[in-house]
Amino acid sequence: MAIRFQYNKTSLQQQEKALKMRLRTLPTIKSKESALRQQVKQTKREVEELEAELRGYQGMVSLWDEFDPSLITVDRVDLSMKKVAGVLLPVLDGIHYEVRPFSIFNAPSWYAEGIELLKTLATTGIEAEFLRLKMEYLEHARKKTTQKVNLFEKVQIPGYQDAIRKIKRFLEDEESLSKASQKIMRTNIELRKQKEEEEEAAQ
Repeated sequence: MAIRFQYNKTSLQQQEKALKMRLRTLPTIKSKESALRQQVKQTKREVEELEAELRGYQGMVSLWDEFDPSLITVDRVDLSMKKVAGVLLPVLDGIHYEVRPFSIFNAPSWYAEGIELLKTLATTGIEAEFLRLKMEYLEHARKKTTQKVNLFEKVQIPGYQDAIRKIKRFLEDEESLSKASQKIMRTNIELRKQKEEEEEAAQ
């Protein structure tokens, strides 16, 4: 991205203002990137823990062949939004289940325990899914923030510094030329005056 500028004092002021703003904003963006990076790491760790917990129940799969899965369903999931490191994220507030009545005399004795276990499994699965979603949001925000840091550090700040240097050099050269031409004009005027005085004196 080329920085557009003109060789005058107004443009110089604009470039200096833009540079100052970016230099002031850069530390904030960097700390946001760092916070997002930490959040991504933490969320990834939480997802891995929940997935490991789910894998721990895989040995019980054979039991579920006897279980009636229609006995328990997810009724609703409560959500809210929360800002984390400046990013609006969905938060899981609660999961509500609907348990269909069943006969404790006709069903196997472990059904009541099985329902509670299914609630735990479903909750863990839903939480893991939400954390994966949160991680995607955070990772996307982190990438965008990293791009902004790189844009400021590697493109815009050096670009504005270069533009300021060029404008200042041009204005200094212009001033030097102006002073030199004024000196030449003064010398010419003085020589002409001296010549006129000599001609007057000779008459």
